[in-house]
Amino acid sequence: MKSIDVCLSPDLLHLYDVKGKMVVVVDILRATSCMTTAIAEGVEEIVPVATLEECQALGRQGYVTAAERDGKKADGFDLGNSPFSYRNGAYRGQKIAVTTTNGTYALTKSKEAEVLVAGSFLNIGAICGLIKEANLDTIILCAGWKGKVNLEDSLFAGAVCARMSNHLAPACDAPLMAKAMYEKEKGDMMSFLKESSHVKRLHGLNIHEDIAFCLEQDVYTDVPIYRNERLIKA
Repeated sequence: MKSIDVCLSPDLLHLYDVKGKMVVVVDILRATSCMTTAIAEGVEEIVPVATLEECQALGRQGYVTAAERDGKKADGFDLGNSPFSYRNGAYRGQKIAVTTTNGTYALTKSKEAEVLVAGSFLNIGAICGLIKEANLDTIILCAGWKGKVNLEDSLFAGAVCARMSNHLAPACDAPLMAKAMYEKEKGDMMSFLKESSHVKRLHGLNIHEDIAFCLEQDVYTDVPIYRNERLIKA
C-alpha cells in the first residue's frame, strides 16, 4: 500500500523527499482555494511566483496580476486573494500571475514532485480521485503561515487522510494527528476555526464571506496541476 504523509509547514519540507511522489499543496485561506476557483471558472493558466517583482514582470507581459501580503491586496496589482474574484467566469480564458504570503511559496518549493497539484476543500473529492489515479506515495503540504503551522490547512490534510484511509497508509504520526483533528471537528469547522490566527486576521480586515466559501466541500471537480512552471486544469 502506498503512503500518505502531512508536512505541516513549507519550512519543514527539507525533512521530506518529494521526488517520485505526489504533493498536494494546500492554502485554504486563501491561495489554493483561489487557484481551484480560477481554474474551475475557466482561467487558462496560473503562474505562481514567490515575489511581487516577479508578478509585476509577468504583468508587463500581459498577465492579470494577483498579489497578497499579510491577507491584504498588494498595491499596484489587479487582484488580491479572494476566490470571488474569479466567480462567474470573470477571467475565463485569461492568464494569471499570482504571488501570496504562503501558498505560492509552498508551490515553488515543491517543483521536484512527480505530480504537484493545488488542493482545497472546494475540490477535495477531485483531489482524492487524482491521488487514487496517480497511485503514488503522497504528501499533503500545508502552506501554514510564515513558516508556522495553521489549523485550516491541517484540517484539510486530515480530511484527505480520512477519505483516503482505505487506500493509503500513514507514513508517520502527522497524518494520524491531522485525521483525528478532522474527525473530531468536521461537524462544525467554522466554529472550530473561529479562534484560529488567520481567521481572526481576515475578520480584522472585514473579510468574512471568503472564509465560509473556502470551507465548502466539493464545489468543483477540477484540479489545478503544476506543469511547465504553471498551473493548468488537470
